[in-house]
Amino acid sequence: MDQENLLPREKLQQRGAATLTSEELLAIILGSGTRDCDVFELSRNLSSYLSSATSMPEMDSLLRIRGLGRAKATQVLACLELSGRYILGNKAISIMRPEDILPRLAYLKYEPQEHLVVVTLNSVNRVINIHEVTTGLVNQTPVHPREAFCRAVEDKAVSVIFAHNHPSGSSEPSADDYAITRVLCAAGKILQIPVIDHVVIGKSGFTSICREHPEFFEKGLMSAIV
Repeated sequence: MDQENLLPREKLQQRGAATLTSEELLAIILGSGTRDCDVFELSRNLSSYLSSATSMPEMDSLLRIRGLGRAKATQVLACLELSGRYILGNKAISIMRPEDILPRLAYLKYEPQEHLVVVTLNSVNRVINIHEVTTGLVNQTPVHPREAFCRAVEDKAVSVIFAHNHPSGSSEPSADDYAITRVLCAAGKILQIPVIDHVVIGKSGFTSICREHPEFFEKGLMSAIV
């Protein structure tokens, strides 16, 4: 078969899952379509729905997607739940760049209010825990360094990453985001629990403030995450 026209299953086997589009991955999970909606159209419909969803889907909402019956909707829900338990769960990996922590924080993009969380890390940059620091109004989350670092002290963390979501969907940091980043980095320096990044999460992406403004963070630590 022409390498440029591989079917999703063959493409995965030859090139790896990361090379597939979301529609191709869904086509593999669904396996087949219906008489009126082939598997590729069905996967496009499902991908479009999941991309715009603001919360984890429920059976009733999935059944409104053209071509998706109860059996296939059950498969989709089971895959999403498993990814939450395993892929997005407690697998121990070292956080070497912002992308490494994103699977653990993906749930934030669905939150209707702004949440600030602290990710505590050990000496080899592995996640100890993820704690919610504050839940704010729809567009702001007030935070005090005392609240931000108390869980890090309890976890005996060596360093931390802060992350918060923008319910608006944008991942562009605001002036307030930059200001609180400076405050948190200064507090971390005093406590000797350095902040190695502050990640802003939107519905379609993220921004690493460390990548944008490494000068906010302690020198020598950026290499672990950028």
